[in-house]
Amino acid sequence: MGFNCGIVGLPNVGKSTLFNALTNTAAAAAANYPFCTIEPNVGRLPVPDPRLDVLAKLGKSAKVIPTQLEIKDIAGLVRGASKGEGLGNKFLGAIREVDAVLHVLRCFEDDDVTHVEGGVDPLRDAELIETELLLADIESLERQKESLIKRVRGQDKEAKARLELLERVLGPMQDGTPARRLALSADERGLLKGFNLLTDKPLLYVLNVEEASAATGNALSAKAAAMAEVQGARSVVVAAAIEAELSGLEGEERAEYLASLGLDEPGLNRVIREGYGLLGLLTFFTVGPKEARAWTTHQGATAPEAAGEIHTDFQKGFIAAETVAYADYVACGGEQGAKEAGKLRLEGRDYVVKDGDVFHFRFNV
Repeated sequence: MGFNCGIVGLPNVGKSTLFNALTNTAAAAAANYPFCTIEPNVGRLPVPDPRLDVLAKLGKSAKVIPTQLEIKDIAGLVRGASKGEGLGNKFLGAIREVDAVLHVLRCFEDDDVTHVEGGVDPLRDAELIETELLLADIESLERQKESLIKRVRGQDKEAKARLELLERVLGPMQDGTPARRLALSADERGLLKGFNLLTDKPLLYVLNVEEASAATGNALSAKAAAMAEVQGARSVVVAAAIEAELSGLEGEERAEYLASLGLDEPGLNRVIREGYGLLGLLTFFTVGPKEARAWTTHQGATAPEAAGEIHTDFQKGFIAAETVAYADYVACGGEQGAKEAGKLRLEGRDYVVKDGDVFHFRFNV
């Protein structure tokens, strides 16, 4: 699994259209009215990586298996969601289950598509959603505070540390600072994770523009991108309508359509790359005659941790990792060539995985 993320935003900003395009299904009802998504829809899609096809060809692999992205389409939130307006409470809970948040902002004008706030303003929309998530977090912290106070009275040291942190962050959050923007040490950030706050989730703004602005963006998306930069957040411009068209095209027809719009690749690719960077992820590969496969692990992972992504037994019984860098694997024409050129290395338990590494794990359980 690559990572799982939830698509959030106001109604009618293009969330379900984007979800349908990304998953190449019609599982989400993309309709021009609020709350057309009654249950959070979940889909999985392969993560495009041209390196995998190159490796499969060199390794004469019978199958090609990309890593996957899990994506959840969450119903549109509205003003007052933190107090239960619309379908707020139910879907605020759905956001807590994801690794990252894809916040879709409408950056296009269209008189045929209504806007629940009466007009198009991505900065206002972003603030509205962030406020609702922040209010929900504050309420959650206040509930958790009561429980922690009781535990501290019982001499619970862990509860004492958590309570001290909670009391430190509650004030700034009440003043409008989301959890992800709090100035905390690495240890404090790790402790904060235990509170499972909505505004602590890594955030990627998806700026949904009209077809004509897919390649360059427009004035609305430029304002939204500038806002994201000030926040220290990531953003990517996507035309959900184009992604919907692309989902039904293949091969040359797909390439020609992209070229006609001045695009080098689908917006999906950019969303995934930004998502990987957002969560600090990287890709490694295994290649053999049966299959060439891509796997995901976190930056800084050791060889045994990467092995554990394949199977827990690989990590428990890890002995060593036969390792070839992707560039060396390709330059040498495959594993045998890399071995003859001295590019295949035997790495131990302390080896830190690099993006593109090709592994054979030795283990014994």
